[in-house]
Amino acid sequence: MSTSTVAEVARWLDAFAPLSLAESWDNVGLLWGDPATEVSRVMTCLTVTPRTAREAIDNRAELIVSHHPVLFRPVKRVRADDRETGMLWDLARAGVSIASPHTAFDNTQGGINDGLAGRLGLLDVGPLRPSPASATFKIVVFAPRESCDSILSAAFAAGAGKIGAYDECSFTSAGQGTFFGTEGSQPTVGQSGRRETVRERRIELVCPSAELTAVLGVIRSVHPYEEPATDVYPLHPGESGQGAGRVGRLVSATTLGKFAEWIGQTLAAPGVQFVGPADRRVERVAIVCGAGDDFIGDAVRCRADVLLTGEARYHRTLEAESVGIGLVVAGHHATERPGVEDLAIRIAAAFPALEVWPSRQETDPIRTID
Repeated sequence: MSTSTVAEVARWLDAFAPLSLAESWDNVGLLWGDPATEVSRVMTCLTVTPRTAREAIDNRAELIVSHHPVLFRPVKRVRADDRETGMLWDLARAGVSIASPHTAFDNTQGGINDGLAGRLGLLDVGPLRPSPASATFKIVVFAPRESCDSILSAAFAAGAGKIGAYDECSFTSAGQGTFFGTEGSQPTVGQSGRRETVRERRIELVCPSAELTAVLGVIRSVHPYEEPATDVYPLHPGESGQGAGRVGRLVSATTLGKFAEWIGQTLAAPGVQFVGPADRRVERVAIVCGAGDDFIGDAVRCRADVLLTGEARYHRTLEAESVGIGLVVAGHHATERPGVEDLAIRIAAAFPALEVWPSRQETDPIRTID
């Protein structure tokens, strides 16, 4: 039976929920443990607590994938007799590692917010707060026809030519170039001291900003000319197609009161609260799992009729009331726990040799009165 390591599972998590999608204030990735540890059992959970830590240890899990970071605020000491850090001491002694995808998991395609949108059957779903695309450049280089393949191969290997799901994208066109080699020049084609006209190809390809220096370097290293003519143009970034939260529309419109009741049934969330008239028409729905009351302005901008989130502060409820948008508060646990269960299924599918389960001991600490 093949074995996996903590590092391999962490790399898979980063591929599914890239850390670059996490909010700037977040703490995500492999936060605790030894990357080289072999893994046979993985437990997912919403939060590492003494209860979930004990479950992982008792079931001999080598890795916990916790939605919420285990190390979010600075810790000055870790002691076995301390209420907050005792579980960390126990996990370390048992050799249990911890990875947290948190807001990267919230924001990624197929992540928690997408999962909620799917449970509600939303149509035309997109990011509620779109992220700008990374800075991208267009590189244009002129070269003899016989050098095009080597230049393109080098540029592709260095990271250029990626457009969405496609690699090695480029365009070439034929033309004529001129040059006059001054004293001391050593032209590859023609002679110095006179104007030369040569047949060339114009090569165009896109390049992300992070790879620009490397790509330009390899183009220069394989180009046959002493002074390659190269242009670099910044491109309008636009939107990446990714971002925080989700917004979409219901298959059929309903009222705010019925929508809140339906959310309670769909998410098995007792005590769902809502802000706004119960008879308000609801069709366009914004979703932010967990603590998402900061997205009221985004929901208004996207012309949503209601914002569904896990928790909201009092003054945010007043804000929603004043701007005329419905607000449904279903509970932090209720909006994020389904994603933790989905993640266990995804990890098990990616690593069939592993035993993976969502915590069986984790419950919502908030109780409601019937």
